[in-house]
Amino acid sequence: MKSRTALPAFAVCAVCVVLAPLSGCGDGGTGPEPSPADGVPSAPAESREPTPGKGSKDPDDINGDGYRDLMVPVPVGERVAVVHGSAKGLDPSIRTVYSRRDLGLPDPPEEVAPGNPVAPDTVADLDGDGFPDFVTSVMGEIVEDRNISAARTAPYVTWGGPDGPTEGAEATPVRLPQSASKLGLESVVRGDFDGDGHHDLAASAKNGSSLVVLYGPFTRSGAPARTDTGLPASDGSLVADDIDPSGKPRATSLLFHADGDGEQSGNTLYPARPGTGLSANAKQLRPGNARAFGDFDGDGVRDVAIGDSGGRNDEPGYETEGPEVGGSLAVYPGSGGAPVTYRLPKAPEGATTDYGPGGYVAADPDGDGRDGILVATYEGATLIDGDKRIPVLREGPAKANGKKTPAKWRHARPAGAADFNNDGKDELILHWATGVLFGLYGQNPTHWWITDGTTSRDQATFTTTGFAPRGS
Repeated sequence: MKSRTALPAFAVCAVCVVLAPLSGCGDGGTGPEPSPADGVPSAPAESREPTPGKGSKDPDDINGDGYRDLMVPVPVGERVAVVHGSAKGLDPSIRTVYSRRDLGLPDPPEEVAPGNPVAPDTVADLDGDGFPDFVTSVMGEIVEDRNISAARTAPYVTWGGPDGPTEGAEATPVRLPQSASKLGLESVVRGDFDGDGHHDLAASAKNGSSLVVLYGPFTRSGAPARTDTGLPASDGSLVADDIDPSGKPRATSLLFHADGDGEQSGNTLYPARPGTGLSANAKQLRPGNARAFGDFDGDGVRDVAIGDSGGRNDEPGYETEGPEVGGSLAVYPGSGGAPVTYRLPKAPEGATTDYGPGGYVAADPDGDGRDGILVATYEGATLIDGDKRIPVLREGPAKANGKKTPAKWRHARPAGAADFNNDGKDELILHWATGVLFGLYGQNPTHWWITDGTTSRDQATFTTTGFAPRGS
């Protein structure tokens, strides 16, 4: 089974592949004409409970039945849903919807988290029982530490099982090191940073003291096997390499992406060391707000790619951006050597915005073992695979919520890729929601397409607007 993160924690998957070199990668490409949408998704009328599994090494196989599942937000009612995979692919009729109470999470103070939405950071099998656990950051009271005043934010674990998380069971707070316990953590991601086969967590201490790496396995009281606070921290977010879903131990590196003000900002790579953990010998990479890990050259070694997401800061001075940043991405080979830069599709005239079209998704829809890159564009998405450029387009409804949807806001965004039916080929995940905010930020998706590779056919389509909570 290929390693691909579908949507762990709603953080959309990132990046890319081996493309044609810069000199041979123009917009002319050799891909076919754009693939039209099969139709607008609708909510499945039927809802069935998943079949309990026997356990799995895949961190995205929630019920442990051997098929990868997809976690999606449910904006109506502020819940989260798990849509389950099967031998025929993702099946929207087999789903479970969880509320904050279902996950056993404490309610944060209303003044710091109005509405109390459920937004798990990630899923990972922290106790090694073969069933992934939900990890959700919960905000608490305002506290002060190191001259920082903020709401304490701590990760809680809702333990998984053959039926998924146990309904109503009280979630367990993760035990944090003393240096970070007062304000807690932010930007929690999963990984296997020492390559021992146990799932780990990494995050930034909110007080700025360090990065915090919590190595598994974890006890049911929330204690990690060991903790590392030796890596420096600053304002930004983390992106971790994928855990191999086959269960084969593989050390996962960690990328720190610096905060910016709309511009393409910098990246720092902390390489993984099998048997030890993340190395403090960091490597500075080029600026770019789109990034991901994968085997982009097909040599069996994990690489990292950094690229331009299209977002820009339009304040004075933005014109000083380096020419190597705009409209390109760079692949840093895991085997060493200089990065290779590739051009991205150009935006249609008059279509650009300060927010850009979005990020990238690493995907292998033909199953050849080498990733391609699904690039968000102002017209949908394009898969770049070698010298081929294949448009993959889906559109939302022409009218939604009683209002006409402008054509420029109808295109679906790439959200991930995964092999839901275990055929060795990735399906592509696209999503859409009504309103200008989704067009600018990609927030609160409600319509979903699971494509049959890069074809115009869909393996599954659905909306989350009709997803009902458990027991209803």
